[in-house]
Amino acid sequence: MMLCKSLVAFSYLCLVMAVSSIAQSPPVLDTEGRPLQINVEYFIKPAVTDVAGNLTLLTRKGDQCPFHVGQVPLRSQEIGFGVTFTPYLPGEDTIREGRDLKVVFQAFSICITSTAWRVGETDPTTGRRFVETGDDDTATGYFRIDRDNFGVYNIGWCPSDVPIRGRPRCGRAGILIEKGLRLLALDGSAFPFEFVRA
Repeated sequence: MMLCKSLVAFSYLCLVMAVSSIAQSPPVLDTEGRPLQINVEYFIKPAVTDVAGNLTLLTRKGDQCPFHVGQVPLRSQEIGFGVTFTPYLPGEDTIREGRDLKVVFQAFSICITSTAWRVGETDPTTGRRFVETGDDDTATGYFRIDRDNFGVYNIGWCPSDVPIRGRPRCGRAGILIEKGLRLLALDGSAFPFEFVRA
């Protein structure tokens, strides 16, 4: 009986700590200074101009599936696809810095899978992990948005809310250019992004 009460008390303490850590994380802001919200569509674009366009779905090396996350070419007529964000922890309507979240393109795919982002396997040529799309409810399907010392947002993968075995190989998302394609990949220099409400 005493053990049961101790477990209940410990579980309650963990819940209180999780809720308080969410409340302490500042919200991620869009280009208008408004906090990002769940169920609202946003374009993710470079925070630096004249590099390339918004994030979108791309195919890599002639493969049709899975799609990879990349950037629309600078002089393209395309605008990319909007995304929605869903926090891992329930009960939160605002997207907060440093918290695990799902990112899902609001588009249909010929791959007959989800357009949710996930971390791909390490590429043997580059040594980097590309961000691709597909069904994944494990930790590899959750990302985070962090603000650096210059006030710029970076997208990364480093589970803190999602349970994971062992120590994760955390990485920040940057752009890797492959045969003219600008692909989102972890384990290199971080790329600055901003969020525009669709």
